[in-house]
Amino acid sequence: MSLTDYLVKTVPFPSGELEDIVSHFERETIPKNQPLVKEGQICSKLYFVEQGVGRSYYLKEDGKEITQWFFVEGHFMSSIESFFQQNPSLYYLEMLEDAVLYSITRDKLDLLFSRYHNMEKLGRLLSTEMLTRVVNKLNAIQFQTARERYDYMLSEYPELANRVALGYIASYLGMTQETLSRIRKT
Repeated sequence: MSLTDYLVKTVPFPSGELEDIVSHFERETIPKNQPLVKEGQICSKLYFVEQGVGRSYYLKEDGKEITQWFFVEGHFMSSIESFFQQNPSLYYLEMLEDAVLYSITRDKLDLLFSRYHNMEKLGRLLSTEMLTRVVNKLNAIQFQTARERYDYMLSEYPELANRVALGYIASYLGMTQETLSRIRKT
């Protein structure tokens, strides 16, 4: 899904507004395994994923990677708390496939929020969507069986299991890779 298609689908932007908004985004092609943000860096951009899969993750003290989120086509990607608060990120952001992204800086986004009421509406809708995803994931981790968590992930990201390493999926779901393999066999 293109950025323009996403914006129009989410909020009915007039064409003049839409053209101005899209002009503030920068198209970037990012190769597979390219880090966008490292732990400790301030996340300076919000990305829209037009093509590819990305993830955010953190490192445990023992060096094990724990996947926090996946980002697929038609979704925004960022270290949200770092981007909006301009604090060092607790997470790494990387692309797991060659990607086409559209990025915008915090200053440009704030300019668009102040210029267009529809952009404020978009921000509110995106915030609500992100908060809902966070709550759903917390509920899944706290209250669901391993099988139910896997089914939840498939409902959120239907084609992800064929595009991402099982170790990343297992860490996202809070289970071992062996448990995930057993679940996938049934």
